[in-house]
This record gives sequence, structure tokens and C-alpha cells, in this order.
Amino acid sequence: MGSGRSVRIGRSSNAHSIASARFESLYRKSVGSRFQLSWYPEARMTAVATTIWPRALLFLAATALTAVAPAIAQQQKPNILVILADNTGYGDIGVYGGGELRGAPTPRLDQLAAEGLRLTQFLVEPACTPSRAALMTGRYSIRSGLSLVAVDGSTFSLPAKEVTMAEMLRETGYATAIFGKWHLGAQPYSQPQNKGFDEYYGIPPADTWDAFGMIRQTRLTKTLDVPLDKGPQIVEAKRGEPLKAVKPYTEEVRREIDWELVDRGVDFMKRQKQAGRPFFLYLPISRTHFPNLPSKRFEGASRIGQFGDSLMEGDAIVGKMLDALDDLGLAKDTIAVFASDNGPDGPGARAFGGDMPDIGSPGPYRGALGDVSEGAIRTAAIIRWPDHIRPRSSNAMFSIMDFFPTFARLAGGRMPDDRPIDGIDQSDLLLGHNDTGRREHLLTFVGPDLVAARWKQFRAYFVDVAPGRSGEGGATLMGGIGSSAAPMNGYPRVFNIEADPREEHNIGEMYNWVLGPLLGAVEQYKASLVKSPNAPSANMTRF
Repeated sequence: MGSGRSVRIGRSSNAHSIASARFESLYRKSVGSRFQLSWYPEARMTAVATTIWPRALLFLAATALTAVAPAIAQQQKPNILVILADNTGYGDIGVYGGGELRGAPTPRLDQLAAEGLRLTQFLVEPACTPSRAALMTGRYSIRSGLSLVAVDGSTFSLPAKEVTMAEMLRETGYATAIFGKWHLGAQPYSQPQNKGFDEYYGIPPADTWDAFGMIRQTRLTKTLDVPLDKGPQIVEAKRGEPLKAVKPYTEEVRREIDWELVDRGVDFMKRQKQAGRPFFLYLPISRTHFPNLPSKRFEGASRIGQFGDSLMEGDAIVGKMLDALDDLGLAKDTIAVFASDNGPDGPGARAFGGDMPDIGSPGPYRGALGDVSEGAIRTAAIIRWPDHIRPRSSNAMFSIMDFFPTFARLAGGRMPDDRPIDGIDQSDLLLGHNDTGRREHLLTFVGPDLVAARWKQFRAYFVDVAPGRSGEGGATLMGGIGSSAAPMNGYPRVFNIEADPREEHNIGEMYNWVLGPLLGAVEQYKASLVKSPNAPSANMTRF
């Protein structure tokens, strides 16, 4: 890539100056206005500068450059496919210690890992809405007021001023689509077709996958009698249009919804290939969110009941999308990402499991969806880009927020510069220029509270997070969403996640020196609030 400096072509003749100017002009048109000749080896530029090219050769060179310019520009903008699983635990997938060992093989995800970068320290936020807000904005969810799960009746909604990944990519020429679950609020300004997506199809934008149960539950409890056409609906919208109801979201639709999303995703990719336009396809699928109701083709496929069936179905969904990239000849031009939004469903979901618990595995860690321990926020993530990302495993710390600035760098997009961005550009890690990544810290919030922080392998808690208790005498433990948090006596609890993955031994007294870097990250965050205060915090318990 040359010396990295702009190089001026010499002026040994008027003909050469004309050639240079034309060459620069043509190249500007092909790759945009931010033009530097630093890509061209300086020694060769010197040779060009001291040679008078024949006019015919200049004409042929300019003509050839004009012909290949669109191809050059296209190669600089990779397609981006993000498949986001729901509540799939760190220990569920084969290459993370699950799969066949758990009675539910995941061959397509294992193959994807063999072909791409498998992250073993991919960190998210504690629940669905917070993680999706962080992914879309590259910011901690608390900055958007989305640090709790959005539920029907709550006011949580992505603020209009937030800039999404889709808006950034669309601005740089991408076609954008989301098929699946948005879960960032129902306000029109928050809906995906108004936040950078050209196409949207899926469940209601403020709902999650179990929303179809509302009609049955209200009738069971005799609290409401909601007509089918007034309950949750599958919706769709094109950019700037109002939502349109497609059909009721029923149990039968729930079983088959992911295959509808796949069909729409494949069709979207075909259309963009035909149009010669780079695309960003965001496919937030339902697997493995409770209740895990597999389609008929996967019912009984695993050895562990419907959760395993659903896990295997999710694996097949990923395989179908990867096969489509191959069939379209787009695999080498596409960054394909598979990730999970948070840890597995907790004890509150087990009753849906029938013969087997409807719950995933956090692997060697402890925790579940909704709490803040390592198993709640460390999940699976695999990134493939043939000929660009070398297949390997990496233990570099990588946050779900990091995708936004990383994609901006790789796609030539522009990051917002008027607000704090908590994501970090990790393109050097992806492309193999370094092995350690650029992240050392991560904060964790629940509602209005900063509850935990990571620095390297150390994790500190600022409140005493423990399973909530219910039942007579508090005999029943409720983890995950049912967790509770009590004030501390002024000292954080500190754990070494590498030495103690289940967080059983508080080393805060012996390792008090780690509090400096941990608290330093907190202070940096607090300082950012002076100029950029957060949106009103998500809250459902303090009034």
C-alpha cells in the first residue's frame, strides 16, 4: 500500500501533467472524493513522473480505468449479513462446548467457525432490548434509555436522535433490510423503516417472540378477550411507510416464522446482486427464545426435547443463508456474522419445556438472561469474510457495540461525531493485523444503575447481585430476570474470570490494585455524561 503519504506526480512535461490530472480525476470519480495516491508505490510514481507516455497508451489506460472503476468501488464495500440468535448460551453450540455433547448437533455453525473468526470473549448486554440497542447504535443501551427489556405498555423506545448502523450504511450506498425482531420500541420514529432500513418484516417492533401467547393467556385468566385481529400481528413496511399488518402472530406462525425470514432474506440478497448494490441484511431470528416451538420438520430432531430441536433448527437456518451466499456467488464478497444477543433463558422459562427444561447453557460460566454475571453477557460470535479474515479463534475482548465502528471502517461509512461512541473499531483484529484487539474495558447496566465493570480478565460488581427469592420462606430461587441486587458496604466484589469462571471467590481484598483501572473506566463514562447526558433511564420499579 505504499508509504502512506500523498505523492505528487512530477511535471517533466505538459503531456505528463495532463495525463496525471486525468488519471487523478478518473480515480476520484471511481472511489470518491477523499483521494490520495498513497496506494500507488512511490518508486513507481517516480518512474511515471519521469516518462512521457504515448497519447495512445494514455487513452487506453484511461479507458481501462473507467471500465473497472465500478468494480473497484464495489469491492471496497463488502456485503454485510448479521444473523442474531436469541438467548443462545455460550455453551450451546458445538464449537463452544455444546452441540453433539448436549444432544443437539450444530454442524453448520461449527463449519462457519472453521471458516472464520470465532470469538471466545464476545460480550453483550444483559437482555434482548439492551443488546440490540447497543448493536444498532454502537453505544451503551443506557444512553438511549433502553437498558431494560421493552414490554407492551412500557414507554421504552429508541430516541429519534439516535443514529443506527443501518442509517450509517445506507448513507454510504447500501441497501438495508431487517427481517425478524426489532424490539427497540413502538414509537413511529423508533421503527426500523424510519431508522435506516429500506425493508422490514417481522413481529411488532416493541415485542419479542413469546408475544403470540398473549391471547391465550388473557383468555385463560379471563382478564381480556382479545380478537385475533387485535392481538400481536406480523407486520411489514418499506422505508418511510407506516406499518402494515400482514397476519395474526399465532403459535402456528411462531413455529414457521424463521423460514419466512430466510425466504425474504434470500430474495433480498438476490435483488441486490441483480442491482449491483452492496447490502446490509440484519436477520434477528427466533431461535432459541422461549417458548422453543420447533417447526414440524425439526420436531424430535434432538435428544433433549424442544430446546434442542430449536437449536438444531437455528443451525439449519444459518446453513440455509450461507448456502444462498454460495449459490449467488457472494460468499467472498460478504462479511457473514452469527452472534447471540445474550445468555440463555433463566429459571422463569423452564416451565415451557415440557419433558425437558426449555433452557440453554452458559457453558463454564454462571448466569442467565437478565442478570449481569459472566454467563449472561458472554455469548457466541463468529465472523467470516473469505480471503480477508483468517480462520482462527481469538480470546480478544469484543463487545456487541464494536460492530458499528468496525463496519463503518470496512464499508467506508461515517461515524457520528456529536456524541459518545462506546464501540471500538476492531477491524485490525478481524483482518489479522493484531491478535489482542483494542478493548480492555466494558461496563454493564441494568435500568438506571451501573452494576458491574470488566477490565481485562477481572470483573467487579458494585451491587450484590444474587438470585431473587420467592415462595414460602424464600425457598424458590429465581435467577436471570428474577435476580435481585442489594447495596454493598462500599467495596466492590472482584472476580478473576479466567481463574474462577463461575465467580465463586471474591479477590477484591487481595487484588485491590485492579480497582484503579476498573474505576477509571467508570470515571471516563461519568465524564462523558457532562456534555452528553443519557436519555431518561429505563425503569419499571421506581416511581
